[in-house]
Amino acid sequence: MPTPHDLGYRSLFAHSELVRELITNFTSFTLLDDVALSAFERVNPAYVSDHLSARQDDIVWRVRIGEQFLYVYILIECQSGVDRWMALRMQTYVGLLYQDLVKGHELSPGLLLPPVLPLVFYNGVPRWSASLELAGLLMQAPAELAALQPSQRYVLIDQQRLDKSELEANASLLALLFRLELSVAPDVSKNVFAALTTWFKGSPQANLRRSVQVWINALLARGASKEELCMVDSVEEGADMGGKLATWAEQFEELGFQKGSAEGMAKGMAKGMAEGKAEGKAEGKAQGQVIALRGVLGSLLRSRFGDLPAPETQRIAQATHAELVQWFERSLHAPSLQAVFDLGAPFT
Repeated sequence: MPTPHDLGYRSLFAHSELVRELITNFTSFTLLDDVALSAFERVNPAYVSDHLSARQDDIVWRVRIGEQFLYVYILIECQSGVDRWMALRMQTYVGLLYQDLVKGHELSPGLLLPPVLPLVFYNGVPRWSASLELAGLLMQAPAELAALQPSQRYVLIDQQRLDKSELEANASLLALLFRLELSVAPDVSKNVFAALTTWFKGSPQANLRRSVQVWINALLARGASKEELCMVDSVEEGADMGGKLATWAEQFEELGFQKGSAEGMAKGMAKGMAEGKAEGKAEGKAQGQVIALRGVLGSLLRSRFGDLPAPETQRIAQATHAELVQWFERSLHAPSLQAVFDLGAPFT
C-alpha cells in the first residue's frame, strides 16, 4: 500500500531534473552528466502482461543519447522492510518494458531492444540485504546449464546509508531533501531549510517547487497524527515562502525528526497509532493515511491544473485510499483534470 511519502517521491521523480540528479550524484554512472534535460522523456509504465497484470506504480524515463534511447527504470521502495525478491521483480518489469516496446513498434531501425538502467531507490531503515543480482537467488545449475541461466542485475541507492559528509558537500536539490529526511540534529534541519529558502527564491519552475512542497508535506505527514495533518495538507503557492518554510522547520522539530530518521519515524508512527486507538489501531492508521493522501493529491492537482472545481474537491474528500492512489498515479502524466478522474477520458 503506497504511503503519502512514497507518493511524494514519485512526484519528485516526475521531474527530469531530479532524475538526472539521482543518477549523476548518487550512482557511479557518468553517461548522463552532460545530457540536456530536453533529452529526457517520461514514459507511462502501464504495462499489461499476458495475465492482465498492470504495472502502474513504477517510474520509467527514456533518455536520448546520440542516436539511441536509454531507458531508466526506477523502483521506489519506501517500505520499512527489504524485498528479498527484488532482482526477480526487476527482471519481470524489464521484460514487460521490452514486450511493451515490441508491441508498440518502438524499437530502433535494426529492431534491437534498447539498454536499460534498472535502479532501486530504497529509504527503509533496515540495511538492504537482498541480492543485487538474480544469480544470488538461483540454485547452482549443472555446469552445462550455467550459461543458460538469467543474470538480471540492478543498481541500489540506499538512502539511509549515504555518506553524510558527501551529502553536505553536495549542493543539489535532491541532496538537500535527503539531508532533511536524514537529519539528526535541529541545526541540520535549520541549515537545510535556509538552503531551501534560497532555492525557492531562485527556482523559476512552479511545478517543481510544488512537487518539493508536496514531498515535504508527505514527509511531515508520515509522523503526524490526524489532527496535525490538517496543519500540513496545504501547499498553496504564496509570496511568503520564507514564512512557510520556517513553519515547516518548527513542525519538523515538534514531530521529532531532528532526533534521527529511525527514531523520528518510530515516534511518529507510535503517535499516529495512539491517536487512532479510540477507533481501533488499524482503523486509525488507515484513516490517517487517507487524510494525508487527500492533501498530497490536492496539492499535486492544483500545481498542474490550477484551482480545483467544487465537484472534484468533493470527490477527493470522499474517496477511498485505493481511489486516491489511482488518481495520484494518473495525475503525474494526465493531460487534463478530466483524465485524472475519468478512466474513459482521452489519455495521450
